[in-house]
Amino acid sequence: MKKRHQVLLVLSILSIITFLDRIAISTAGERITKDLGLSAVQWGWVLGIFTLSYGIFEIPTGLLGDKNGAKKLLIRVVLWWSFFTVLTGFSINFTMLLIVRFLFGMGEAGAYPNISIALSKWFPSYERGQAQAIIWTASRLGAGLTPLLVIPIQQNYGWQTSFYVLGVIGILWVIFWKYWYQENPENASNISEKERSEILNNRQLSNHLEDVPLHKLLNNKNLWFLMAMYFCYASGAYFFQGWLPKYLQNGRHVTENQLKYVTSIPFILAALGCFFGGVLSDFLVKKYGKKWGRRIAPMLGLGLSGIFVIVSALTQDDTTAIILLSIGMMFMDVTAPVSWAVSMDIGGKRSGSVSGAMNTAGLAGAYLSTVSFGYLATNYGYNFPVLLLGIIVIVGAFLWLKIDAEKVLG
Repeated sequence: MKKRHQVLLVLSILSIITFLDRIAISTAGERITKDLGLSAVQWGWVLGIFTLSYGIFEIPTGLLGDKNGAKKLLIRVVLWWSFFTVLTGFSINFTMLLIVRFLFGMGEAGAYPNISIALSKWFPSYERGQAQAIIWTASRLGAGLTPLLVIPIQQNYGWQTSFYVLGVIGILWVIFWKYWYQENPENASNISEKERSEILNNRQLSNHLEDVPLHKLLNNKNLWFLMAMYFCYASGAYFFQGWLPKYLQNGRHVTENQLKYVTSIPFILAALGCFFGGVLSDFLVKKYGKKWGRRIAPMLGLGLSGIFVIVSALTQDDTTAIILLSIGMMFMDVTAPVSWAVSMDIGGKRSGSVSGAMNTAGLAGAYLSTVSFGYLATNYGYNFPVLLLGIIVIVGAFLWLKIDAEKVLG
């Protein structure tokens, strides 16, 4: 196996762990709300507070990664969030859970921007879409595995134990990463000269200014359209990551035992969407160039996703609605790897900053949609906010027409 593929494998394992930790709380949602006596509105705040803190600290952590490298930042990021994953299991009331999840989000901020920094150094530019496809496929597999792994633990040992176990897994990953990973191919061992030259000659980091000021980044229209699109995408994606289990239980009358399998299906299909989205995007880039090669797949994906999500909200039959939602998530996640590949395309040596800004915008959308979902579901029923999210996702599809991966920063 090539050295860069080994790096991708280790980062993919991290992506799995990230979503195991992130989805575990929504999988345990019904048990936690009953145990701590939380309302739907309070649960919305618990889910939303993670996205708020994650968003606030995303850009600073990306900037630090650009400056200090992905190795140091990922050690801090994973240790921090693993500690607060464990502490989630010790939460005894709404206030403590809210504080712990805020700090958990603060720790997890910067995970994917710093993964992008590592990929930008280790992969040729023409393999970025495929590399991001593997990372995001792994994240969805982690999310799909979560109910299968976590619900049995919760049923037999309590919801708290699942968070203790997941925290320890993160710490074990950090130990391996610290002693194995090298920041740059130039300094790595067990890499052939042929592969080293292939990476260094084709990663195109020299096409970008090394120190683009932050204010110049934020004045770039291309970046703002990318951020607006990701706002729409993440508004929909975080419904699946946060509210899906409670929506299925309270809005579609799914039992806890059924939940293990029903909530896995959308993420397994989403993994396929991530994989084919990234691979298709790289193929289209070779055929049509970066401008349209990066646009076509996610634009079609978000458009079709929005249609499926809207139809699911209008469907009375629960089984049909679940199938439509699952297909909707599959098409929605065609966008994820392409978005992060574009952030690398236009960001270069500032990939951490650009991807951090993009993800911050996405997390703003996720925060607003996650918190408002509880209010809307309480007052208008569980299907109404799902309908709105479908419309928002379609808006995101049209925004791809304004994003140009050929317009680099600097």
